[in-house]
Amino acid sequence: MSLHRRDFLRATAATAAALALPRIASARARPHVVVVGGGFGGATTAKYLRMWSEGAVDVSLIERETAFVSCPMSNLVIGGLKTMADITLDYERLRSNWGVRVITDEALGVEPGRRSVRTARHGEIAGDRLVLAPGVAFESARIEGLAGNEERIPHAWKAGPQTAILRAQLEAMPDGGVFAMTVPRAPYRCPPGPYERACVVAHYLSTTKPRSKLLVLDANEGIIAKKALFERAFARYGTMIEYRPNSTLLAVDAATREAEFEFERVRADVLNVIPPMRAGELATRSGLALINDAWAEVDWLAFGARGMPGVHVIGDAVFPAPGMPKSGHMANQHAKVVAAAILNDLAGLPPNPTPVVMNTCYSFVDDRAAMHVASVHQFDAAKAQLLPVPGAGGLSEEASVAEGRTALKWAYHIWADTLE
Repeated sequence: MSLHRRDFLRATAATAAALALPRIASARARPHVVVVGGGFGGATTAKYLRMWSEGAVDVSLIERETAFVSCPMSNLVIGGLKTMADITLDYERLRSNWGVRVITDEALGVEPGRRSVRTARHGEIAGDRLVLAPGVAFESARIEGLAGNEERIPHAWKAGPQTAILRAQLEAMPDGGVFAMTVPRAPYRCPPGPYERACVVAHYLSTTKPRSKLLVLDANEGIIAKKALFERAFARYGTMIEYRPNSTLLAVDAATREAEFEFERVRADVLNVIPPMRAGELATRSGLALINDAWAEVDWLAFGARGMPGVHVIGDAVFPAPGMPKSGHMANQHAKVVAAAILNDLAGLPPNPTPVVMNTCYSFVDDRAAMHVASVHQFDAAKAQLLPVPGAGGLSEEASVAEGRTALKWAYHIWADTLE
């Protein structure tokens, strides 16, 4: 299955058809939607609200970072196959092409009764609707010794400075050294991501430091995404990769780069700890209803926050529906559903009763070859959830160079769909 720009346009057209592009009544004041978070979910929401309303809805996007750094493809930076510049984009086209008001600021909390966001520098910003896309927070404090030592033991699971730090540590590692990485118990952002990272790091080591060892210490019972494909990919690297399931991390020592598990201690030259995750801090500070005290609970038809009328939550912060991964592509899809629902609501119409979203995740296994998994999810009214569509989606038969080329095209197209 290949995903090209036409697939995005087709999905967009389908959502627009369900919308019937409702006109916002001109007699009322211009509606204003405030979006918090400029990742795949928030930026896409801001763009599509402006595009589908034909400029009739004002949109403010609050994002603390000045640039968009893509988590998809960031493993290639760690493996030395891409640079930080390759995965860093700006928000300028959201401003110039779509008229989104981009505000660089920290969102401190939400006042749901006033449908407003408290910010560090711009005070309170109110709207007719709020869309929260706070991403994930890393629970470093759950691992003894990790909090405060993230630069020495980076996770690099939010693309940015830690991505460059981990790359530098890998380059400095001696031939014959040990690169140890930990995988948290699911759910976490990007299920195949740790295993892809293992592959691209192993490729780098096999070509530059061939006597080295790579340990994958997984808190899960086994590889949780593309299992058979990753098992074959790991086997290509022989004894260089050692995969250990049921390895729950308890503590780390930043000075010695030692990791303590229930039945063993591991010392590494590079220790890459991916901590447990939960909804971003804004979710907690705003009093959102949380499932398992971790992930935002939403009404799946319009991604409405439970108990907060006019407030929507999308992306990785949401408690996952059955079979639904936390991914950049899925956040992009959440955004289109919520943009359509908000425009319908502002026009006095109900949301689309059967929204459909799709997901594709590509994973590289070396410098050129990649593989994918794809799924389609449709709202089931009886169960009030987005559920996988039987027989839809698909999985690669094997990794290939052709899919590697498609994976790069997918990245360029989703970046454009989100930000341009």
